[in-house]
Amino acid sequence: MSYLVLARKWRPKRFSELVGQEHVVRALGNALDTGRVHHAFLFTGTRGVGKTTIARIFAKSLNCEKGTSAEPCGQCAACMDIDAGRYIDLLEIDAASNTGVDDVREVIENAQYMPSRGQYKVYLIDEVHMLSKAAFNALLKTLEEPPGHVKFLLATTDPQKLPVTVLSRCLQFNLKRLDEGQIEGQMTKILAAEGIEADAGAIRQLARAADGSLRDGLSLLDQAIAYAGGALRDDVVRAMLGSVDRTQVAALLDALADGNGETLLGTIETLAGFAPDWGNVLEALAEALHRIQVRQLVPGARREDEGIDVDAYAGRVRPEVVQIWYQMAINGRRDLDLAPAPRVGFEMSLLRMLAFRPEADAGVPPPAGGAGTGASASGGGQRSASAPAGAAAAPAAVAPEAATAVPAAPEPPAPRAEPVRQAAPAADPSDTPPWDVPAAAAPVRQQPTAPVRGPSTMAPPSWPDDRDEAPSMPSRAPTGSTRPAAADALEAGIVMKPATPAPMPQPAPAPAVAAPAAPLATAPVARPASTGGPVIADAEDWLERVTACELSGPARQLASNTAFVSHVDGVLTLVLDPGFEYLRSERSVAALAEALAGPLGAPPKIVVQAGAAPAETLHQRLDRERDSRQAAAEETFLNDPTVRRLVEKHGARVVPDSIRPVDEN
Repeated sequence: MSYLVLARKWRPKRFSELVGQEHVVRALGNALDTGRVHHAFLFTGTRGVGKTTIARIFAKSLNCEKGTSAEPCGQCAACMDIDAGRYIDLLEIDAASNTGVDDVREVIENAQYMPSRGQYKVYLIDEVHMLSKAAFNALLKTLEEPPGHVKFLLATTDPQKLPVTVLSRCLQFNLKRLDEGQIEGQMTKILAAEGIEADAGAIRQLARAADGSLRDGLSLLDQAIAYAGGALRDDVVRAMLGSVDRTQVAALLDALADGNGETLLGTIETLAGFAPDWGNVLEALAEALHRIQVRQLVPGARREDEGIDVDAYAGRVRPEVVQIWYQMAINGRRDLDLAPAPRVGFEMSLLRMLAFRPEADAGVPPPAGGAGTGASASGGGQRSASAPAGAAAAPAAVAPEAATAVPAAPEPPAPRAEPVRQAAPAADPSDTPPWDVPAAAAPVRQQPTAPVRGPSTMAPPSWPDDRDEAPSMPSRAPTGSTRPAAADALEAGIVMKPATPAPMPQPAPAPAVAAPAAPLATAPVARPASTGGPVIADAEDWLERVTACELSGPARQLASNTAFVSHVDGVLTLVLDPGFEYLRSERSVAALAEALAGPLGAPPKIVVQAGAAPAETLHQRLDRERDSRQAAAEETFLNDPTVRRLVEKHGARVVPDSIRPVDEN
């Protein structure tokens, strides 16, 4: 008698023998017991999880000679013929080799005839997603309204390829992948029945290698039995699978924890003698790191150590280092195909773990051969680069952060919506030139007096003179800089002259240390050149403040489509353009008030009215400016001599709406 492989010999013959898939067994069992059996079922799932097996058991339950039930007898002629694969009313069709519309047409024609022996004619179409589009279309009508004696059982590993019209006509059951415990239990049961001795570690390795498929696991079990020639031992199965010994994983972790590069490379050389799959080694390392992290963060969750002293490593390696190593192992396994050779990619993954460590990991010694020294040196170089030029070196006992800290006075609040950014005050007050006025003392009006001739760490300061006002150039010097403003200005080629501070060109709240603010205006007045009171003077002032506010979303749209009316006694009255009433929500009004709180010193009470705008809104201004730029661009383009020559002499035609200003994004 020929040998029957374990996957076929131990194929379940009734629902009670199935491993897993309880959700499918329960639904089908209830349907069979109550007689509410649908005419089309779709079983989906990865390979080897029981799709075809469940379909055969279901067909046997339908055609059992003792009656339709969830527990077929298994002794009648129909049950035995279905188990043997020779039942005439169970038609198994391989859609991978019968993909055409002619094959489906034959199924449709035969479906009209009554079953020969049983109560139902069952069509089991395996890998149904391989059917062609025309075949699916031909099957749709019969699949929706088949004869009463026909049942369709469809199985596929790729349900995404099925048309929605097919899915809607079937009851779909998604079969789950089996976990390692279920596969391990079934293998243990089969080995006991076969009288084969096996180590628990060997069975665990085979269950892990099955990757959720019981059929794959039984095929590996057949291979292991043939390879071992007797009892299944842990080392024999490991050699057959090409998996790494857990003691070698422990050696890798020891070398990484000690920061010893020579030991690490020696362990890799030892591993290379077994010709392992380097991706599997990284996977085993990632699994070990996962168990270590679980022990560190959830001590009560006990897991199998599998040859690794998890408790010892949990105390030797900090949790954040374990996280970094785990991520490097996962990324290294993904990038193995891109490496010059698999071993090179594996070595680089572990050397990366050796080189990159958190700076606070002072308890871990530096890697041998200077690997760790280079990492720490690079970190120190980054810190020293941020220190001021010419600063004295800090003592070795001082922390790096303390060595780079520069005392600086706290910055006062910005005196306007677009603050003039100045260099931070010097650490030594004696270094401050007499013309450097603190921002908290009085607002400074600035105007550039000379062009910038070279790069600088700050924008060129400007000073008032008899000329008209010009907008200031906002920028800010580095917070940690201790150089006087005059030094930066001279380096940039800027002429600085002392001047009496003047008011800002735009209205802004009074500084915290300034004199008491003037009383609020009670009515819109002509906008002066500058004002220091926290009042929105007029429509132009409103537009400038809205432009400077950092608003987004509905609040920005609300501010852009409202026109200024008045700002009296903390009440800001606005008019909303008709058609934009939907923008007037409590959330948008609150966001606008919060954005204006900084420039005005306190959030105003905003009253939004509906009606015709008495002044131009920001949205209208932007549209007007955009139209003006567009008209100027079209005029310039059409007046260009080359364009005119092409139009007049060569009959060229300008495509409408194809001209854009050069500064348009």
